[in-house]
Amino acid sequence: MLTLEKCLVCGSGNFEPFLVCEDYTVSQESFNIVSCKACGFKFTNPRPDNSVLGNYYKAESYVSHTNSKKGIVNKLYHGVRNYTLKTKVQLVSSYVSLGTLLDYGCGTGMFLNACNKSGWETYGMEPDDSARKMASEHGLNVFSDKAKVQTYITDKKFNAITLWHVLEHVTDMEETLAFFKSKLNPDGVLIIAVPNYVSYDAQYYKEFWAAYDVPRHLHHFEEKSIKSLLENSGFKLQETKPMKFDSFYVSMLSEKYKTGSVNLIKAFFVGLKSNLSAKNTSSYSSTIYIFKHK
Repeated sequence: MLTLEKCLVCGSGNFEPFLVCEDYTVSQESFNIVSCKACGFKFTNPRPDNSVLGNYYKAESYVSHTNSKKGIVNKLYHGVRNYTLKTKVQLVSSYVSLGTLLDYGCGTGMFLNACNKSGWETYGMEPDDSARKMASEHGLNVFSDKAKVQTYITDKKFNAITLWHVLEHVTDMEETLAFFKSKLNPDGVLIIAVPNYVSYDAQYYKEFWAAYDVPRHLHHFEEKSIKSLLENSGFKLQETKPMKFDSFYVSMLSEKYKTGSVNLIKAFFVGLKSNLSAKNTSSYSSTIYIFKHK
């Protein structure tokens, strides 16, 4: 196990317990989430080191790395995804005209495919071998890590870099943000979507909230912490956008973790209440953050 001694956001080494959550997807082990006393940033600590962390992704039910449609939850997930892919492409295009795009943590390449069809020159980074293979089979340019992106794409910078529920997984945060800084055009846009632990559904389900997803999710964000983290690396927050479908999907999983069964009606109303509550607080279950260079 790897124990962090300093907060990634403010550098403090003074932490306090926040929650103990179970890995419901793979191992059924329990993991601690701590809170920095200085700035409030939440992170999983200790966590598996990099040599074994990949073992916690080996589950067919982990939909970020599979195209499985087995089970009602995955079927609903994939149905909604077809709609959200279009809205994501529209979102990126609203900030930057067509050009080069890097989808960091691109999975099986669904978003890259949608961008390709809209005229973008696309590249992806995906460490998971099986997901990367599926993306490559669709003719997509996908690399296994940052170093390979740097090696093969040396003559250009990106007009857009996107991370759709990826930043919370990053093990080398400082190096990754420095990579984005160096590879993003001066007028480019960095778009990051992450879960929001101050949302209503997170408060309702507490340690059963599926978006804690320990130990795969190493970092747990809300607007203040992600804004500070990115500002430390030379980015400025431009705008935020809600991901309203996430509250329903996350509530479905959370309800299963809490009760042992998928109660779609209950999950629907918790997700709906979360979105309605966020109209006043802007604390949606997941949020998209749009950054540019300072």
